[in-house]
Amino acid sequence: MAEEDVVPKTFRAFVESADRKFARVRDLPSYGRAQGQHYFQKVFKAYMRLWKYQQEHRPELVKAGLNRWEIGEIAGRIGQLYFGQYMRTSEARFLVEAYIFYEAILKRRYFEGCGVKDLRVRFKELRFYARFLLVSLILNRTEMVKVVVEKLRALIDDCKANFPETNFKEWKLVEQEILRFINIDTTFTIPSSRPFRYCAMLNCHPNSVPYVARFHAKKVLKFRDAILMSYHRNEVKFAELTLDVYRMLQCLEWEPSGSFYQKHPAEPKENGVAVDYSGASGLIDMNLAADMTDPALPPNPRKAILYRPSLTHLIAVSYKSC
Repeated sequence: MAEEDVVPKTFRAFVESADRKFARVRDLPSYGRAQGQHYFQKVFKAYMRLWKYQQEHRPELVKAGLNRWEIGEIAGRIGQLYFGQYMRTSEARFLVEAYIFYEAILKRRYFEGCGVKDLRVRFKELRFYARFLLVSLILNRTEMVKVVVEKLRALIDDCKANFPETNFKEWKLVEQEILRFINIDTTFTIPSSRPFRYCAMLNCHPNSVPYVARFHAKKVLKFRDAILMSYHRNEVKFAELTLDVYRMLQCLEWEPSGSFYQKHPAEPKENGVAVDYSGASGLIDMNLAADMTDPALPPNPRKAILYRPSLTHLIAVSYKSC
């Protein structure tokens, strides 16, 4: 093997290994205690190794033909893993990590501006926007949601123009869903109102409430699990997250602390000038969530989110959540 071939072949081997592990956990249910936890640890390890390798050998890989969208796909997979862990554990740090990776993909335009006419890559970008919208919604990143919606709309129009033989009706429905969701949510939300999440800055700790404190003296009260579901037809929803479940989900969580949750424009700027992330930096800080969550807060109860489940499915989820 020629010396210049070692790096790209090693990289491809890492990609194939990580993808095989990802396939094993992708469709695992998001409810139940410690569901496939050992598999997730292996997948995280594989993708972190892959991410680190492409960072350390970026010049050689670019020379060998590495595309920017491939870097974005790796970062997107890591974001998927973090979001999946959030759905299984309800730990805010996983949701924050997912947002960090998705935001970096958007800012550095890994999928944009590369002149790709490959329909397969366009579908990857569409799926990325849909996943980022869901994460941004749950984090209440309203300004970012608006930015991503516009990106999604522009991409759908571009795809329809460049691939007229392909039907993008499903993605047009996704666009309509998110627009309806944010319009209704905005209409019935008071801008100055307090957040749905339990906020340590605005609410006293539950243990400090007198009647709860008296109850605790006899028995420790802990809210560990919840099942959130909806059965109504034609509900306002995005993907399988209905508007009522979206709000209940937030009511069962602590509002994370940290500068990340301060309101600021979605587009980054330095000295009034927009930052250009189109360069091949590939650097994403994987430890930012440590500064954005408060370890002093109690853990959030685990939540299983179901959309129009059958009776047998509901019973199965109830049993596995116990």
